[in-house]
Amino acid sequence: MKNIILFADPGIDDSVAIMYALLNPDINVLGIVSSYGNVKKEQATDNIAYLLKLAGRTDIPIIGGSNSPSSGKIPTYYPEIHGQEGLGPIRPPDNFSGELTNFSRLYTIIKEHEDITIVDVGRNTSLAALYILGENIAREVKEFYIMGGAFFVPGNVTPSAEANFYGDPIASELVVKNFDNLYIAPLNVTNRAIITLEHINIIQEMNGNPLVEIIDDVMNYYIDAYKKLVPGINGAPLHDVVTLSLMVNPDMGKAIRRDVEILTSGLGQGTSIADFRVSSKPAEKNINIYMELDYQMFVEDFIQVMTGKK
Repeated sequence: MKNIILFADPGIDDSVAIMYALLNPDINVLGIVSSYGNVKKEQATDNIAYLLKLAGRTDIPIIGGSNSPSSGKIPTYYPEIHGQEGLGPIRPPDNFSGELTNFSRLYTIIKEHEDITIVDVGRNTSLAALYILGENIAREVKEFYIMGGAFFVPGNVTPSAEANFYGDPIASELVVKNFDNLYIAPLNVTNRAIITLEHINIIQEMNGNPLVEIIDDVMNYYIDAYKKLVPGINGAPLHDVVTLSLMVNPDMGKAIRRDVEILTSGLGQGTSIADFRVSSKPAEKNINIYMELDYQMFVEDFIQVMTGKK
């Protein structure tokens, strides 16, 4: 079983990733860090708290992360993809709000466990802050999985940049330069992790869990948004879910060990670069970029986890 701390900014994709993590018997969620990203931190916090309540897991602490990127710029949000409040048409009940735990709680959790995996499926601001405020974190945490970057494929915010790395390239550059045992799930593989409404119907027919009951409305909204962005697509890619799925199913993907550079300014802001030439050498640190995904294995894992059949 993987003991994880999940950094998120829900957002539909992040919300489904939280559902997946809570329902997966191979994952033990020790805490969720709430930050800005797809929505403001306040809304992300409420969404996380709502999902934990539906799952009956209000014992999991919600830890307050960053409000804005390292640059201090006002974040860009994406209501056309995630809805005004981050869950598509779903809204937490009136007067419902999540209670945040201080950021320092992270260091306590890490000290209490020797085998923690940190998974960051949002902007890397809070993860970078964790390192800056406690430099030993890079050695005390067993491994890091992050969703971000684009190699050999176009970006989804600019022609070359993926949203998480673009949102705070300064933080992302710090992460890829200072962390070891780092696994990066870029658009190369996450774009392929498409879940359709047929998959969602199968899940709902087999699982009456309150957490899963809202997934059809959420995914309908998300898929409709993607159909406007990518004509002809028959579903929506679950970028954040596949990052978690690769963590617990290492045979699902193939990765290459390379150093990574994130451009922090100019027209190339957020662009991820690695040297894939035949003559290039593996990274000295254990930095891995996923390049391939077994799509069928991902779909089967997602359905099994979400139906409680794993």
